[in-house]
Amino acid sequence: MSLNLSETPSPTFIFMDEVDSTNEEAKRRASSGEKTACWIVADRQTAGRGRRGRAWDSPSGNLMTSLLLPGPFKADRAAQLSFVSGLALLELVKQVLPDDVHSKLRLKWPNDVLIDGQKVSGILLEAASIENGEISELVIGMGVNLTQHPSDTPYPATHIGAWTLNPPTNVFAAKVLADVFTRLYDDWRLNGFEPTRANWLRHAKGLYENIEVRLETHTLKGIFEGIDSDGQLSLRLEDGSLHYVAAGDVFFPHMDGASGS
Repeated sequence: MSLNLSETPSPTFIFMDEVDSTNEEAKRRASSGEKTACWIVADRQTAGRGRRGRAWDSPSGNLMTSLLLPGPFKADRAAQLSFVSGLALLELVKQVLPDDVHSKLRLKWPNDVLIDGQKVSGILLEAASIENGEISELVIGMGVNLTQHPSDTPYPATHIGAWTLNPPTNVFAAKVLADVFTRLYDDWRLNGFEPTRANWLRHAKGLYENIEVRLETHTLKGIFEGIDSDGQLSLRLEDGSLHYVAAGDVFFPHMDGASGS
């Protein structure tokens, strides 16, 4: 689908040549009193982070952006925006790749976009501020490998330029991502999580297949049966019981290593 950016109000963008982390910049702006939604886009990060504190490779040319999103949000509702964000990244990737690559696109729980089984993007959600037990401002960090990808990741990685001769600039990609996210966010806000959940499952990698989920202390093996109404992964264990996973690293038996950042 081709988007017309003029159909929706233009979001606020802050473009930076270099920053330690777009998430950290978003949190600084929140602590300074920023109360409106804005996208922070950096050409370089000196201290990019992924999930669980992992380093996020941040070379110039790739997309590194964070959305500062005013709430309030309950914690469980905020977690659902990980799936909204994953779908937005999937749509962005789809738009900038040739049609013959679209069948290779999948989502790996909870929010990684895969091209032919290789990770091309990542997401990090963080609370910028909490008031009265609710997240008053949420930061959604998103990265896409546009022009290059790291070679030493525990999970196979790729970049957009490996699949097309004309990868987009990070500025163009950020504007498309913002437009897609706005549409998906409005749908989630108005209609609840179920449409998002159903949409996510249509693109899920490994659904009804054997997977492994690496937790902090041990690994679970079983059949991936979907996600529940909170976004938890439903895993049918080898003893037949159903186990729900709130956080973990998913990988597939035919691939070496665990998921990346």
